[in-house]
Amino acid sequence: MPVLRAVAAVVLMISLAACTAEPTPPASGDPDGRSMVIAAAVAPASLDPAAGYAPLGAGKIYDGLVEYQPGGTLRAALAAALPLPAADGRSWTVTLRGDVKFHDGSPFDADDVVATYRRVLDGPVRPKFWMLSDVRALDAATVRFELSQPYPAFAGLLVLGVKPAAEGTNGTGPYQVAAWEPGRKLVLKAHPGYYLGTPKLSEVTVEFIADDETRAQLLRDGKLDGAVLPTTLASGFAATSGLTVVDHAAGDVRLVSLPEGPVTGDPVVRQALNLVVDRRELVEEALAGKGAATSIPLPAALAEFAEPSARFDLDVPRAKELLEAAGWTAAAAGPRTKAGVLAVIPVGYPAGDLTARDLVAGFARAAATIGVRVTAEPVARDALTGSTAELCAVGDPFDPGRALSWLGDAAARAVTDPAQRAVAYRALTRAYLAAPSAVVLAETGHSYVIRQNWTGYRAVVDGPGTDHTWGAWWNLQTWAPR
Repeated sequence: MPVLRAVAAVVLMISLAACTAEPTPPASGDPDGRSMVIAAAVAPASLDPAAGYAPLGAGKIYDGLVEYQPGGTLRAALAAALPLPAADGRSWTVTLRGDVKFHDGSPFDADDVVATYRRVLDGPVRPKFWMLSDVRALDAATVRFELSQPYPAFAGLLVLGVKPAAEGTNGTGPYQVAAWEPGRKLVLKAHPGYYLGTPKLSEVTVEFIADDETRAQLLRDGKLDGAVLPTTLASGFAATSGLTVVDHAAGDVRLVSLPEGPVTGDPVVRQALNLVVDRRELVEEALAGKGAATSIPLPAALAEFAEPSARFDLDVPRAKELLEAAGWTAAAAGPRTKAGVLAVIPVGYPAGDLTARDLVAGFARAAATIGVRVTAEPVARDALTGSTAELCAVGDPFDPGRALSWLGDAAARAVTDPAQRAVAYRALTRAYLAAPSAVVLAETGHSYVIRQNWTGYRAVVDGPGTDHTWGAWWNLQTWAPR
C-alpha cells in the first residue's frame, strides 16, 4: 500500500498548510487569488490531444469521455456513463452527455468524438491506440469503438481530449486558451459556460522552463505559485513560509537505453551493466530517497504484473567475469577493449534536468568499476532521438500494456483474461531480465512546491515525466482561493 501511504502523507501536509497564517501574495499580484502562475519543465509541441497533448487526460482545454481519479479508477466525463464493452470485447459503446457545449457555444455530439478518434487513427499517437480499428456514431448521443482484438484496459485510453472537427484549440474543458507562445508560455482563462461550473481560478499561466535551477530560483523570488522540482531541490523549500512541498508516487521508471551498436548492443555488456548499479544507493543520492530501487521496467503501482523474484542483484565480480569471458579486455588505464573497440558509452539526457544528470552520473560511476566509460551528454529534449544511449522515462501508473509497450508486448497484450494477463506480463519481465535492452536505474517520485493560497489540491499518482496537465495540477478547475 505504498501509494496510499504517500497520498495520506500528502493530505496531512495540505491539512497542516491550511492552518498557516495569512497567505503570501500570489505571483500574479492578484489580491483575490483568482489567478495563478505555475511552471512546467516540458513544453507541449502541440495543444492537440490527437498529437499527444495531455496523455493522461485532465487537459484543461479539453475533456475526455472518461477521466482518471486519484485511486486509479475511471469516472464518466463527456460520457453519460462508463463505456460498456461487448460480450466478446471487440467493441465498446459510449453514451454521451447532452448538456455540453464547446467554448464557441457549438453543441457537443457524437460526430465530434468520431472526428477526434479518426484523427487518432492517422496521427502520431496511433501506436498507443494500436487495437482501435474504427469508430462510428450510432446516433447523435452514442459512439461505438471497434477493436481489432479485445483489450481489457481500452476504457483508460478514452481520457483523450475531444475536439470538434474544426481546427484550433476550441474544446469543452474548464479553461480556454487566451494566449499561447509555443515553448514559452500558455495562458488559460476560465470557461464561463463549463458544464460542471465556472472554475474559481479565473486565470492560469503556465511558463515552460526546462532548467530546474531556474524554476527553483523563480519560486524563491516569488515569481511562481507552483512548480515541479527535483526532490533534491524541493526539499530546500520545506521550511519556506507560504510554500508547501508535496510528494507524489509516480509510475515513472528511469532507465538508460542500450540501442544496437558495437558496445551497447553487446548482450554481455548489457548484462554486465545491469549487475553493477547499486540502485539503493542511487535512490538515496540522486533522488534524496524519494523513489524506489528497481531493476525491472514495471512501476510499483502495477506490482501485480511483475514477477516477484525477477531482478538484477548487485554483483560486480560476476559482471567482470562476463566481460572477460566475452573478450572485453581490461586495460591498465582507460576503458576495456574488444577487437579494437573501446567500451565507451555516451549517454544523453535532457539539459537542465538535475535528476537525469545525477542518475547518469551514478550510472557512470558504477560502469567505471568494471572498465566501461560512460560520458554524460546534456542535450536539448527535442534532440533526444533514441538512436544512441539515453536516460529515458518510461512507465504508466494504470496499465501494464502502456507501461511495457516499448518492449514489444504483442504476446502479453493479446491475453484478455485478468489472471492470465498478469501471468503474461510476468513472463515478459522475466524475458527482459534474460536479455535486457536497457539498464533500469530507479523509479522516481515527483515533488512539487506550491503556494499555500488555495484549497482543492488532491494527490494523484503521476505518470512518466511531468507536465502542466497532470500531477499536482490535474484538478486545478476545482481549486479556490483560501
